[in-house]
Parts: sequence; structure tokens; C-alpha cells
Amino acid sequence: MALKCDYNKFVKKFTIGLALVLLGFVLGGVAFYAYEGHLESRRRPFISTPVRIRETARAFSDIVKSVSPTVVNIAATRKRQAGGSGDLFDFSGPFDDQEGGGRSEQNLGSGVIVSPDGYIITNNHVVENSDDIRVTLFDKRSFRGRVVGTDPKSDLAVLKIDEKGLPAARWGDSDALEVGEFVLAIGNPYSLSHTVTMGIISAVGRANVGIADYEDFIQTDAAINPGNSGGPLVNVKGEIIGINTAIFSRSGGYQGIGFAVPSNMARLIMGQLEETGRVVRGWLGVNIQELTPEMGKIFGLDKPVGALVSDLAKGGPALDAGVRRGDVITAVNGKEIEDPSMLKNLVAEAKPGAKVTLTIVRDSRRINLAAEVRENPGDQPPQKRPAFVPRVESMHMAPLDGLKVAELGRDIKRQLGLPASEKGVVVVDMDDPSPALEAGLKRGDIIEEINRKEIRGVNDFLSRASRASSEDAVLILANRMGKRFYISLKQY
Repeated sequence: MALKCDYNKFVKKFTIGLALVLLGFVLGGVAFYAYEGHLESRRRPFISTPVRIRETARAFSDIVKSVSPTVVNIAATRKRQAGGSGDLFDFSGPFDDQEGGGRSEQNLGSGVIVSPDGYIITNNHVVENSDDIRVTLFDKRSFRGRVVGTDPKSDLAVLKIDEKGLPAARWGDSDALEVGEFVLAIGNPYSLSHTVTMGIISAVGRANVGIADYEDFIQTDAAINPGNSGGPLVNVKGEIIGINTAIFSRSGGYQGIGFAVPSNMARLIMGQLEETGRVVRGWLGVNIQELTPEMGKIFGLDKPVGALVSDLAKGGPALDAGVRRGDVITAVNGKEIEDPSMLKNLVAEAKPGAKVTLTIVRDSRRINLAAEVRENPGDQPPQKRPAFVPRVESMHMAPLDGLKVAELGRDIKRQLGLPASEKGVVVVDMDDPSPALEAGLKRGDIIEEINRKEIRGVNDFLSRASRASSEDAVLILANRMGKRFYISLKQY
């Protein structure tokens, strides 16, 4: 009996001990993993949780679901035109029409519906010179498109289809964009309907790209390819902030640089095309150019920003307001002007008759002038430059390192089609290399000023050039086929 009691006590103590050991292991394991988790969270504090990743992915999917029904495929049939080559490509994709002996082509692009009654915005080059336009919706329905109006200067066009109750995209504010923002590009690259790609805003205010006359492009790295022309670039709210227009490419395919017309410009142009079928742009009557750092110092600026006035139209608004050649326009209505393209776009967007205040720098002084914007009379057709063969017995070597000039005599004026009143000297040759050649002067250019002093002939030119030869940079006003411009020559 005593043996049985001892055995029962032993089993009870052993069971309790084993339970305590197991409990210790469990508590130790929990503590160990909790501590390791704490250390891991300190080592990687910025890792998103799977829940957040799923939420972000779902947010982008929701944007695509809301915008995709507003994106259309555009097939425009037209007579074949000779293609070009270069580094800039549009996003449209031409496909040969084998019927009719291959004498026509079908240009495929994209567009976006911006009103429920069937108004669509796209690129001008998608529908230009087209005989037939077919618009295919997200639900595969197809309609014939009618051109409401086009604007080649911005490469935009507005189409209309006869249908009501369509899904329409919402416009966003392109002026509020920040570099680095996420964007989505939606279109029909290579006939792959409603393809979506994601990227960021790489830059804003891109100009001098060589795509259109009026450029203020959004640059993006969202993958876009031939067939994306006219499709929307949208922000994370699902709003249109740009119309995809062209890519920079050496192969014709995606290389990480795309350009889109900003939504604010597109919306303004579309409104005019819907209302009148054409775009009316403001005009000041100034020829403007970019400032180099050397020019900025000469014209009294702390930094080379603004638009340098190189010439004025006779009877134009700027001349009437008191603007002079050599003035630098630094602001319009208080908005600072960074470069000539910005001024050009601001004035173009102003309505004819609008009063504007121009802030200019003249001889290092800031002046405000009131001007009235007028309707742009249109660009003059470019003049053909005549072949220039100098009919002079001798050429004069100027102190400006390799620049050779001659008197602007009657025969040369007649040969270059210049008025009898034209003053200056004519460039007859330049050494290679030379500062003049590198700066862009050409044979047949007329030099009218040196360092803002008038030149009447060769002796006057040599005298002015001699005084300027010791300076780091020399400012020259040149006249080429009636167009005046400033250049600065840096001495070797």
C-alpha cells in the first residue's frame, strides 16, 4: 500500500515537472520570436505590408476600370505620304491597305471621349488628310468619326461620333503637376487595344522639341509606342492631365521618353475648335529668342531668364506699347517668364483685345508697359534664301577671329533682295573653326550692330570690332532674310 502511494506521488510530481518544462519552452519560444520580430521591424522600417500592397494595386485597377471605357481606337484611311526619319516619332502606327494597289494606308491611333454626346480629342497627325475615320469603342461598337476641327500648331484634333450617353473622362489640372508623380498611359499600341502602362512625370514645360509650333510638353517614362497617339495620360485620380503625342526614339519603339500635350492647353484648344472650328491665338508682334549667360550679362540680368526681343513688327501691339529691340521681357501680368516658349504660349492663350502688363528689363532697369493683345495674323511663308556670290574685289579680315566682311553695296543689296536703306556689312566668309561659325553666322548675313552700336559700313565695323576685340564676348545683331537675331561671339 505504501509502495503504491509513493508511485502515485512520483507520477504526479513528474507530470507537473514535465508540464512546467513544456510551458517554459512555449513561453521562451514566444518571447524569442517576438524579440526577433521587433529587431526585424527595426531593421526594415519602410517595408509595406502585404495589405497595403494589395490596396495600392487595387487603387490602380480602379483607375483603369474607370478610364478605359473612355479610350477609343481610331483608324484613319488616307492616301500614302512619304515617311521621314529621325529621332522623334509619333505614336500612330501606319498599316498598309493592300486593296487598291497599296495606294492608301490606314493610320491607327487612340483618342479619349470627353463628353457624353460623342466629342473625342486626339492628335492632328492621326486624322490629318484622312478620307475615312472609324472610331471603335471599349465595348467594340464602331462609328464613323467626323472632324470638328484640327490645330496642326499644337497637333490636336477634335472628332465627333453620333451617339449619346457615352462614358466621358474627367479633365485634370496640368498646371498642378509635380515631377515624380505617378501617371498611367492608356491607348492602342500596335493595335493592342486598351493597353495600360505606368510611369512618372519626368519633366514639365518641355519646349523646342520640334514636334509642333506651340510646345509645352509633359515628359513621361510611361511606356508608350506607335498607336498611342491621342490617348490619355492620367493621374492617380483618373483625370486626364495630358494627350500623348510623340516619343523620342532611335528605333521607333519605346525608349523611356514620351511627350504629352498638357490638359489645360488641350482643353482650351478643344473649346475653340468646338465653338468655331479654328483656334484664335493672341499676338504681340515680337520676335524673341533665348538668352545665353553672356547675353544676360550684357543686357543687365542677374541670370539668363526671360525672352530677348530681337525685332518688332511694324504697327504691332508691342511696338505701340513702347517695347524696343534689345528689351528682355521677364514677366506678363506678374507671372515670371523663364524662356521664349513660355512667353509664346502665354500670349497665344490670351484672347484678342485682352490688356496685359509686360515687365521688361532695359539697360538694367525694370519697366512695366501696358499692351493690348491682338489676333495672330498668321505666319508669313518662309522666304527662299538666294545663292550668295560676293561681287567684291577684296575682303576685309575683322579682328573678330576669322570673320570676313564686305561693304553692303548696291549690287549686293540687289542680289540679297535688301532695301536700299539697309545698313551694315555683309558676311562673305568665315574661318573654320571660328567663333562666328560656331555661333551660327552664315555667308550673306548682314551685321547691323556690334555691342548695340549701329554699323554703317566696313570702316565703322572695323572700328567697333577693334574696340570689342579685348572683351570676353561680343554681341552682334544680324539680319538674315529680314529676320533679325542676336548672337554672342566668344573669343578664343
